[in-house]
Amino acid sequence: MEWLVPVLIIVGLVLLIGIYLWATYNSLVQLNVRVDEAWSGITVQLKRRADLIPNLIETVKGYASHEKAVFENVTRARAETLTATTPGAAGIAEGHLQQALRSLFAVAEAYPQLQASQNFLQVQHSLVDTEDKIQAARRFYNGGVREMNTKIKVFPNNMFAKGLGFTEREFFEVADSGAISEPPRVQF
Repeated sequence: MEWLVPVLIIVGLVLLIGIYLWATYNSLVQLNVRVDEAWSGITVQLKRRADLIPNLIETVKGYASHEKAVFENVTRARAETLTATTPGAAGIAEGHLQQALRSLFAVAEAYPQLQASQNFLQVQHSLVDTEDKIQAARRFYNGGVREMNTKIKVFPNNMFAKGLGFTEREFFEVADSGAISEPPRVQF
């Protein structure tokens, strides 16, 4: 009978540890899914913007067809954003696209007829709306990453989270923060 008390204590401890691991594992899975969902939201908005860019280029080309280098830079940056699969690659591509769009809008400023074009104004409005959605999606994603990374790093989770297959996620940060310190000027 004396052996029953230590066995019950050990069984109780194993049960508590098991419940803790189960609850922590489930919360990490939920955070992981939330981060994946947020990343999907970013890619949807980046794709939407990438789909708007050819319309913008064609509209500007009609007025400034001799600006071939600007159009090639925007097209190259657009392709880079479409092929980015990680937050780090997307951040670098984001900086390149912002710089290319700035030069495109600088060209557009030289053409008053373009600035008054209904098609240009419509694409411009859609682009501004999409940029706002990208910022919101980025904030949602980074918030989820912050929660997940914190959960993985805190004690005692840090002792077994990696063993359960959870690793820290990468924030969506732009490599050249100066490139996005101001969004491209699209108000004419």
